[in-house]
Amino acid sequence: MKIYEYNGKKNISGKNLKKIRRQKNMSQETLSHLLQLEGVVIDRFSISRIEAGTRFVADYELYMLAKVLDARLEDFFVPEQLSGGEKPSDDLSKKAFTPE
Repeated sequence: MKIYEYNGKKNISGKNLKKIRRQKNMSQETLSHLLQLEGVVIDRFSISRIEAGTRFVADYELYMLAKVLDARLEDFFVPEQLSGGEKPSDDLSKKAFTPE
């Protein structure tokens, strides 16, 4: 499977993963253990690579990262990374995604 890059990174959520993890005063090792308790095996080195943007993140991994960090999925995405610095309007940034 070919892994594509966006702006030289394999994911756009790693920077915020690191920020959220640090806000929770959680080590990469502890995060790894919590994920394993949920059935997702990601070692500390892989978490480091995700945070650095050098490892792809599967959708189920991102879902479980949000769960164990008690964060919203949208917290892992920042508008600056997606739109070159433009921030969404207040109306759009406060709406939660609701699947159909």
